[in-house]
Amino acid sequence: MKHAGPAALDQLEPILEEIRRLGGLKEKKRGAFYCGSIGFLHFHEDPAGFFADLKIDGDFVRFPINSKTQTQTFLRRAAAALNSAKSARRHADAD
Repeated sequence: MKHAGPAALDQLEPILEEIRRLGGLKEKKRGAFYCGSIGFLHFHEDPAGFFADLKIDGDFVRFPINSKTQTQTFLRRAAAALNSAKSARRHADAD
């Protein structure tokens, strides 16, 4: 499964816009998001469709994002994972 190329990212732009609205992430290159210096989210394209790899509790979890329901589920999980990552960073900075 290859990383999403420019044409795929064009199709995923509405999702990318939602991710950008979450705040707290750096988009080092289009479609590749980092939380601090840690890779947090990137996208893949495959004959089976589009997928998002989201870091949850230190591991990447793959989400299909080919329907409205799948996309909504993914965006909820992305927001929760980002809140968790931000919280972990705050606690690490406080130590």
